[in-house]
Amino acid sequence: MKKEQKTAGGDGERGVVDVVAALLRSEDGKFLIFQRPPQKARGLLWEFVGGKVEEGESHKEALARECMEELGARVRIGGLFAEVTHEYPDLTIRLFLYHAVLSQEPRLFEHCAMSAVTPAQFDEYDFCPADRAILDMIKQKGDSI
Repeated sequence: MKKEQKTAGGDGERGVVDVVAALLRSEDGKFLIFQRPPQKARGLLWEFVGGKVEEGESHKEALARECMEELGARVRIGGLFAEVTHEYPDLTIRLFLYHAVLSQEPRLFEHCAMSAVTPAQFDEYDFCPADRAILDMIKQKGDSI
């Protein structure tokens, strides 16, 4: 995810950052995953493309913006696939993963690499911890996604 920042939390709690991500598939049905750049938090880990929801944005607006910024591609955004909350040492994120379809070939403006993988291949990649629960959901649902 991109642009991770803390937001104000109440009652002394650490703030929670809303993050959106896209569950993208290749033409042959594999899942598209992306490797974070080394200089970013959680550098070189793999993730689903997306980022922080900015103030005043809907989830779908944020996801469309992030896909354009990171992939140079428009996306058609569908329904919510999963929502998970994850606490990192430096922030807590509430991650919303949406079904999405690319309208054009993606380019890598933010990430180091892209890979198209099956759920059976997920374990070959070192994912961001917030994505791990989602990976398990995808494995459980199999072809019904």
